[in-house]
Amino acid sequence: MQKITPSLWFDDQAEEAVDFYLSIFKNSRIMHTTRYGADAAKHMGRPPGSVMTLDFELDGQSFVALNGGPMFKFTPAISFMVDCETQEEVDRLWDKLSSDGIQQPCGWLQDKFGVSWQIVPSVLCELMTHPDPLVAQCVMQAMMQMSKFDINALRQAAAN
Repeated sequence: MQKITPSLWFDDQAEEAVDFYLSIFKNSRIMHTTRYGADAAKHMGRPPGSVMTLDFELDGQSFVALNGGPMFKFTPAISFMVDCETQEEVDRLWDKLSSDGIQQPCGWLQDKFGVSWQIVPSVLCELMTHPDPLVAQCVMQAMMQMSKFDINALRQAAAN
């Protein structure tokens, strides 16, 4: 078990969100579901027996989703960075996660639940930390012009 597990607070869409994420990421599963008992349901204004939490994994990373009510909302101050090996993986994750969400600059997006993600090709770190500062600067300039990352364009920027 991992020592730190991100917990995602939803109003009442935890099941819908988890199903959405499970449909996108390989090797994913729900591990456990807890339901509101009578006392907790009354206290939280939830129907007894409704889903309280879902413990789930996305590609080996554990998460908890909570139906906690409208008190808290997601912000881009916390995001999940997804390392992508290929352009096909970048495209697939970007398209699915940003569906009905908001596409943002530099590989960032908010999904339809308001959760922020960074869809980042593995090669970006290598290019941004290139020993030649001019190469890194060219890559940074190219990156700043992108929403979804284009691996070939990043490599071309490094080659110029």
